[in-house]
Amino acid sequence: MRVLLVEDDADLSRQLKAALGDAGYAVDHAPDGEEAHFLGDTEPYDVVVLDLGLPKVDGVSVLERWRRDGKTTPVLILTARGAWSDKVSGFDAGADDYLTKPFHTEELLARLRALLRRSAGHATSTLECGALRLDPRAARASVDGEPLRLTSLEYRLLHYLMMHQGRVISRTELVEHLYDQDFDRDSNTIEVFVGRLRKKIGADRIETVRGLGYRLTPLAGESEAA
Repeated sequence: MRVLLVEDDADLSRQLKAALGDAGYAVDHAPDGEEAHFLGDTEPYDVVVLDLGLPKVDGVSVLERWRRDGKTTPVLILTARGAWSDKVSGFDAGADDYLTKPFHTEELLARLRALLRRSAGHATSTLECGALRLDPRAARASVDGEPLRLTSLEYRLLHYLMMHQGRVISRTELVEHLYDQDFDRDSNTIEVFVGRLRKKIGADRIETVRGLGYRLTPLAGESEAA
C-alpha cells in the first residue's frame, strides 16, 4: 500500500516515515500544502495522512481541492488543532478520519488499516483467500497455517493483491502502488516478484490474465475470500 504523508515537522516526518515503512507501506512525503496538492493530484495513493497547519497552502484547502477534482483517496487528518470546529472543518472538506497530536503511532497505524479496509470493501481486519491468510496488524501471512517468509516488497505485493482479490490488476497499477516516488520503477520487476510469490503461496493462486495483468483467487476446492 502506498501512502502520502503530508507533514511539515521534520522530526515527526522522519519518525512516521520509519514507522510506516516498518509497517509495510511505500511512503512519499510532502512538507507543504503546495507539494501535497501536486503529489495527490498526480500520483495514485491508497491513503493520505494530512496535517492541517501547513506552509504555503493549509491542509483543509488542499483536501477541498482534491475532492473538487474528484479524488476519492481516503484521508486521515493529523493535526495539533483539537477544537471541535477544526474537526468539523476537516470532515466537511472531505476527511475520512481525524487524529489529534500528540498521538500513539499504533493508533495511527490502526486507523490507516481501518481506512484501507473500508475503502476496499473488507469488513474484517484479517484478509483471507482460501487457505491464504494475511494479518496487516502483524504484517504476517500464512498458507494452511504455515507462516510465509516474505521480503518487504513481496509482502506489499501480496497485501495489495489480497485487498483487491478477484480483480485483474495491471502491472502498471502494481508499480504505482508498491513503490514510492523515489524508487526506480520498472514494470518488469513486478514479474520477478510475482514469480517469487507464486513459489511461496502456490503458483495457481495468482492467475496471469494475458495482456491485462494478474488476479488473485482461491485454489479450486477452497472457500471464497472472507
